[in-house]
Amino acid sequence: MGVLDFFNLAGKVGVVTGAARGLGREIALALAQTGASLVLADLADTGATTREIEKTGSPCVSFRTDISDESSVRDLANQAFSRFKKIDILVNNAGISQLSYMPTEDAPVEEWDRVIAVNLRGTFLCCRYFGKQMIEQGGGSIVNVSTTAGITGVPRAPAYCASKAGVILLTKSLALEWAKYHVRVNAIAPHYLETELTTGLRASEKAYTGLVRQIPMRRFGKTSELLGSILLLCSEASSYITGSVLVVDGGYLAQ
Repeated sequence: MGVLDFFNLAGKVGVVTGAARGLGREIALALAQTGASLVLADLADTGATTREIEKTGSPCVSFRTDISDESSVRDLANQAFSRFKKIDILVNNAGISQLSYMPTEDAPVEEWDRVIAVNLRGTFLCCRYFGKQMIEQGGGSIVNVSTTAGITGVPRAPAYCASKAGVILLTKSLALEWAKYHVRVNAIAPHYLETELTTGLRASEKAYTGLVRQIPMRRFGKTSELLGSILLLCSEASSYITGSVLVVDGGYLAQ
């Protein structure tokens, strides 16, 4: 077997949440291009992603899913397993940011509850239901998408930071618990990326300049620059890696 064969996902089945657009869409396409069959999950319409995956020749199904709702996640897991009979990869990409960045003492509790429900509860539910299937089939790989904000914190973003920090500790806890079942659980923590969520920041020269000044590489990352890390953690190339947090941040946390 050549070294590149370790990255080959032919015969594997992957689930990607938040796959309708942005990073989730690119992750799904990358998995399909390396041979995986795909299950796409999102509250939004995943039609565009599905059509792109179909061009690769990889089988693909999609489901409208609210990851914060247990019955919705349970249905997703049952239907995915019914369709493909196994799940080898789960990428928990779905998540939301805060709508307001007001002082925490004035922040609405409802916003806290919603962000925690999607980012942390949703990730937990997907890990729970797909992890159970992986345990029963003898192994699998889970990749949870966190952020550097879950490691260092950001002012006026308590819900987002707490939810993403929770994802990291959830990752480590599950990695320890499921290692004996050959289920690997890792996380990826990007810094600022050029996505729809950062459009406003990048549109403000003052805000953008101030942020990139803190990044040694002096720019936001591109979503495509995360794909190598995702493929590594999803594939047999990382067969001895579990409980790790792979930071993709242009050097931000090295300071």
